[in-house]
Amino acid sequence: MTTVGFIGLGRMGKPMAANLQKKGFQLSVYDVRNEPVADLVALGATNGGSIKGATEGADVVITVLPGPPDVEQAVLGPDGIASIARPGQIVMDLSTVRPETTDRVAAELAKAGIGFVDAPIGRLASHADRGESLFMVGASDADFQAVKPLLEAMGTTIYHCGGPGTGTRTKLINNFLAITACQMNAEALTLAQAFGLNLENTLDVIHGTTATNGQLKVNYATKVLSDDTVPGFTVDLAHKDMSLIVEAANRVMVPMPIAAVAREALSLARSRPYHALDFSALLDHWCERAGQPKVRFAGKGQK
Repeated sequence: MTTVGFIGLGRMGKPMAANLQKKGFQLSVYDVRNEPVADLVALGATNGGSIKGATEGADVVITVLPGPPDVEQAVLGPDGIASIARPGQIVMDLSTVRPETTDRVAAELAKAGIGFVDAPIGRLASHADRGESLFMVGASDADFQAVKPLLEAMGTTIYHCGGPGTGTRTKLINNFLAITACQMNAEALTLAQAFGLNLENTLDVIHGTTATNGQLKVNYATKVLSDDTVPGFTVDLAHKDMSLIVEAANRVMVPMPIAAVAREALSLARSRPYHALDFSALLDHWCERAGQPKVRFAGKGQK
């Protein structure tokens, strides 16, 4: 059985590591916080104690970290994975980062004979809990086959997008659409509230036309509209991803005015106490700004 070093036990990383452990993989885990490490140890994982401890002895080292600086530090920094890993090991990053970050990490690891896979995560934290994540994977054919059993233990849908770097680039396209839809939904439902429309009837109409979208049908329905804004994916992370998208588009000279506007809308939400809430709480932010009551399903908080 493949041995796994798992670094980063946040809202997405922890359930993914738990699913791997429950399905028989041998894990050595590390996080800067003690609590999620203790939870994984209780499931049978080993406490790596450090990046070095989680990396040594692992066939595959998985990172799930907040952003580009964290990934670069963990992999390429002093005492990072690259300084510890041995030829033949594979590093698989599930984070959402800049394409340049992925390219640099892949190139530096290749020099040392270490494989690299970028496999950013699709779907919500609730899917990660159930082992139903989607992965968009950038990897050589050989490395993809080596990590595929791990991905199958953490998710149900896996797309091999091409060589290293293609997973990260695909994720930026996906998140542009998902986050922009989240902002549009917030504005639309705030307007519906101001019009005095019945929420359930309005959603029935939207879901019966091409106006519907996955954020409204899945994330809004299970989160903010059900009076749950506990973060699965925070407004801060959504803002970070939109910033990555705008920056990446600028580098290849692709104008993205909608992305730029959506990012600044998120900036407004971050200036208030919404930054650490689920990004579906953008709806509450816009209702507040418009002087409207919160929008909720009947019987769920304030209707």
